Amino acid sequence: MQNEEGKKIVERFFEAIYDLKERKIIRGKQTFTRRYGINNRNFWLLEQDKSRDILQLAWIAHLVTDYGVSAEWIMTGKGKMYKKEPPLQ
Repeated sequence: MQNEEGKKIVERFFEAIYDLKERKIIRGKQTFTRRYGINNRNFWLLEQDKSRDILQLAWIAHLVTDYGVSAEWIMTGKGKMYKKEPPLQ
């Protein structure tokens, strides 16, 4: 089970996913999970219950390296969500 700080990281992770979808950078959550070989069920379970301890660091790394999400923001909540504007896919 996640502690409070872990839950906040999970919440920011999904906030970034939702923002990428809203900006039409990704088509949806399934696009993200397929692209990176993420188990769709685990992704859904985590979205439903953010206290689950199943967030993989690689999932965060994909947001940081491929979409310009700020590692500092996702881990601490400080600064802006994007270190640079995400590229259109």
